[in-house]
Amino acid sequence: MAQSESKLVTPVSLAVDAVLVVAFFVFMFGVLKPHVPSNDPKMIWLWAGLTSACMSGVFWLAIQMFRVVLKAQLAAKK
Repeated sequence: MAQSESKLVTPVSLAVDAVLVVAFFVFMFGVLKPHVPSNDPKMIWLWAGLTSACMSGVFWLAIQMFRVVLKAQLAAKK
């Protein structure tokens, strides 16, 4: 089974993904700040930031998986 060697992930796609992940982090941080059960601003920033970081990591993994599966499916159609 000869398969053409094509890159599924390129530096440009990683840069686009990085911008999307940073935007997602900022969005989730803003959403999560009011939901932290504390009156201390430092604790609000800490827990909203940590939670946003975890969610952004999962978002990055989802973007990578989506991109690779989409390219593989498009290549299979050809």
